[in-house]
Amino acid sequence: MASLNNKLIAKPVLQIEQENNLSSINLKGSWNLLAINESPSITRDLKGLQYNSDCIWRLDEVEALDTAGAWLIWQAWGEEFPNQVEMRPEHKRLFDRWKTFSYARPEEAQKSLVQIFKDSNKVILAFYRHVFNGIILLGQLLLDTVYLFRSPSKIPWPEISMTIYSSGVKALGITALVGFLIGIVLSYLSALQLQAFGAEIYIINILGMSIIRELGPLLAAILVAGRSGSALTAQIGIMRVAEELDALSSMGISHSLRIIFPIVVALTVTLPLLTVWTNAAALLGGMVSAWHTLDISMQQFVQRLPDSVPLVNVFIGVGKAAVFGMLIGMIACHYGFHIKPNSESLGNETTNSVVASITVVIMVDAIFAILFMGTGMP
Repeated sequence: MASLNNKLIAKPVLQIEQENNLSSINLKGSWNLLAINESPSITRDLKGLQYNSDCIWRLDEVEALDTAGAWLIWQAWGEEFPNQVEMRPEHKRLFDRWKTFSYARPEEAQKSLVQIFKDSNKVILAFYRHVFNGIILLGQLLLDTVYLFRSPSKIPWPEISMTIYSSGVKALGITALVGFLIGIVLSYLSALQLQAFGAEIYIINILGMSIIRELGPLLAAILVAGRSGSALTAQIGIMRVAEELDALSSMGISHSLRIIFPIVVALTVTLPLLTVWTNAAALLGGMVSAWHTLDISMQQFVQRLPDSVPLVNVFIGVGKAAVFGMLIGMIACHYGFHIKPNSESLGNETTNSVVASITVVIMVDAIFAILFMGTGMP
């Protein structure tokens, strides 16, 4: 039945002819919604049509015309009647209807200097609010630490233990894999350069310093920020959506004492341990690659490593990791409590949490690099 209806519908036709140096645009067939839908190319042809005010439009051979077809033709006319047009009287009433029809046109966005200043001011104010709320969060953590120091029996050990397990123990596999592969890649690329100078033995210095001091803490922090930081933010957001936070408040349970403090403490403890684990996996990967490409035995690698990397670099790396963990925990909680009770806000704030955590970790790592530039060098 549908195929029979399609055969009975005359397709819209657009023809352009030249008559005495004038363009004649002839429209034939059916120009209704059903016919136009069956011939999508006619819409593109009509929109791309170039004509001037002296063109002759012939619509007297149009068999069927409705408001949809009249609107397409009206748009091609530039929303005004051409100087020369031939059509049936009943069709002209459709165009008269569109002529008197008014609708709101979207205004083109024009950014003036005032608007640019307003937009910049909004960004600055948003950044200021985040920094201000971060300072408030840090102050509340300090107050909670003093309170729990005076009342050790109220320390939320179950929450801290659970967060350590979820963000630390469950992350051992991915951190070991990434660290091992990074060690292989770094060792292989360094070996290619050292072989050109006959300094293959110095690969131990390169791997030891780069992994223990920089790459180990940075890799562990980025993985924890992407894996655990996002999960913690989403967890707090789900508590907001499920009104669990309101229930805790109604029972007089402190959010900072039962949610924020355990997360920050757990990540501060977990990240240094994950850093040591990542360092070990990365050095193992470097040893395997050095043994395979430079014929440096693992025994020789282990014996020369303590002499190549002073012990203070280990403390610098572990100390950075503790700071990274504290910052990731604070950022995760900060964005988690900013989530509104809807799914869109949950996704946006979780993404913002991961991006902010990774950005802050890299910035703080650069600050550490500058402050301890001359410390721990062999």
